[in-house]
Amino acid sequence: MGWSRHDDAVLELTLRRTLVRLPQMVAMSVRLAWAADRRATRAVALAETARGVAQAVMLLSVQAVLVALLEPADIADGLRDAMPAIALMTVVGAVGAVARAVSTYADGTLQPKVERHAQERYLERALGVELQAIEDHAFHKLLESAQFGASSARRMISHGTRVISALLSLVAAAGVLAVLHPVLMPMLLLMTMPSAWSALTIARRRYQSYQEWVQHSRAANTLSRLIIEADAAAEVRVHGVGPFLLGHFRAMSQSYEGEQARLAREAAGTRLVASALTGVTALATYLVLGGLLWSGAMEVAAAGAAVVAIRTGSSSLENLIAQVNSMHEDSLFVTDLHQIVEQSTGREIPTGGAPLPERPERIEVEGVTFAFPGTEGPPALRGVSLTIPMGRVTALVGENGSGKSTLIKLLCGLYQPQAGRIRFGGQDIAAADRQELFARFAVVGQDFYRWPFTARVNVAVGRTAVPISEERLDAAAAQAGAGDVVAGLPHGWGTLLSRVFQRGHQLSGGQWQKLGIARAAYRDAPILIVDEPTAALDARAEQEVFDRIRALADAGRTVVLITHRMASVRDADLVHVLHGGRLVESGTPDELLRGGGRYAEMYGIQAAQFVRTEAA
Repeated sequence: MGWSRHDDAVLELTLRRTLVRLPQMVAMSVRLAWAADRRATRAVALAETARGVAQAVMLLSVQAVLVALLEPADIADGLRDAMPAIALMTVVGAVGAVARAVSTYADGTLQPKVERHAQERYLERALGVELQAIEDHAFHKLLESAQFGASSARRMISHGTRVISALLSLVAAAGVLAVLHPVLMPMLLLMTMPSAWSALTIARRRYQSYQEWVQHSRAANTLSRLIIEADAAAEVRVHGVGPFLLGHFRAMSQSYEGEQARLAREAAGTRLVASALTGVTALATYLVLGGLLWSGAMEVAAAGAAVVAIRTGSSSLENLIAQVNSMHEDSLFVTDLHQIVEQSTGREIPTGGAPLPERPERIEVEGVTFAFPGTEGPPALRGVSLTIPMGRVTALVGENGSGKSTLIKLLCGLYQPQAGRIRFGGQDIAAADRQELFARFAVVGQDFYRWPFTARVNVAVGRTAVPISEERLDAAAAQAGAGDVVAGLPHGWGTLLSRVFQRGHQLSGGQWQKLGIARAAYRDAPILIVDEPTAALDARAEQEVFDRIRALADAGRTVVLITHRMASVRDADLVHVLHGGRLVESGTPDELLRGGGRYAEMYGIQAAQFVRTEAA
């Protein structure tokens, strides 16, 4: 899964490594924010800077107040001398409060913009790459990981704001301590080391446990999903699978609870040790402070200001470590977003190219060979040469794995052959405008996507470049025999076709098949690719569909039909038989039957099954 991609990197968390990466991570946050909204980014930066300056002035004002109150013998004189510093503290406090409000508002405005900007950039890159990139395991794994980059980018803005705030507060406290006495600043760092060690150690253990138990957690989540999944609901009930699934889920959850208890026990021990070490370092710090007072190296008022600065600085440093820890993890997924941009550059669908002929006579496949990258064994297609006449029904038949679907993807321009070429009316499609090539095809397959939208959009999604036409919708439904399907829906074309949403409606497999054919008809492309279009239809409905496909071809549309039902192929004008990635036969159905080859063999097998069924 994408969210487990960076387990090893997270396990490498150390204080030194985290602090070394801090400038890089802050710069990454600033770039994300700047790209999303420059005005809000400026507002956050100015507001946080104002808060840091206010923090430093406040600490110095505390020292001034203490000096005014402690040095004079008369308390009235002390109060009078302290009033300017107190007034300054009031003003600075108000400035800090306003700056905090501005930062909160600007940050809250900025975060969703950053997330949207990052998500759109990710989706645009995913849409723009070749199909082979999506099917490539390594690239798809990066895509899965990068999908978390948008939410991580949003969190990085929040972390970045808090890191800047903590840094400025820490710098202010450290600056005051350096002014009061140089030895106090390293003591501040020493006091916060145990807490930092504790936070990173607990985080590393948590991620280590996650990595070891991730498969266990996935299995438990799978069991819980199976209990509530609609597709499995019938068998779960009829076969009594529910108690079996629930029992295994309970056992796996209980074992995981034991692991969480172990982590909690070790975290408690680590925090206890860290608290003890913090107490020791705090004692050492205050002993140093006492020594400075005893030796006369520091006044009582300065010591009081030092105590406030130490407490402020230690709190800021602990917060800084925690935020950087979270920022480190999120930055890994944001980095994946940048890698998607880099790696997709060489995998993009090319833009522009030679125009295709308006009315080609044929599509010619010449010596095409194609092998899927990284696969062993023979290529999916080997030296295939065939012709697809325009305005006719051409059938591609063959067993599973013969290369039919791969050839279709090559024809549509989704794949590019490693050898040979495909010519569209004489124009090599490798040099053609890819978007124009896509526009020439409409595809309907047995596994077409069932969009969780209304019936209207499910059909109109076949032609999204133009406004939806009700007249065209009705015509497409009539061509596909889907008019009765739409008429029977509760809200007609406006019926939502997903039971996940309120008032959603679910279609049967056959109804979905008709709607898919209507989607292709609505697209009104000159070439219709039909892959097992009647897989979910009964015999009468199947014949109706093929009658309509035949009518489309008679009206001038080109149909490329993929089917394993030989009786359906009898209506084709031309049949190409593929076997093992090679073209083994071509001809009309009657010619191939008379030839007694592989087509005749497959036809005879199916005919014999039909005869046995009729006899029974």
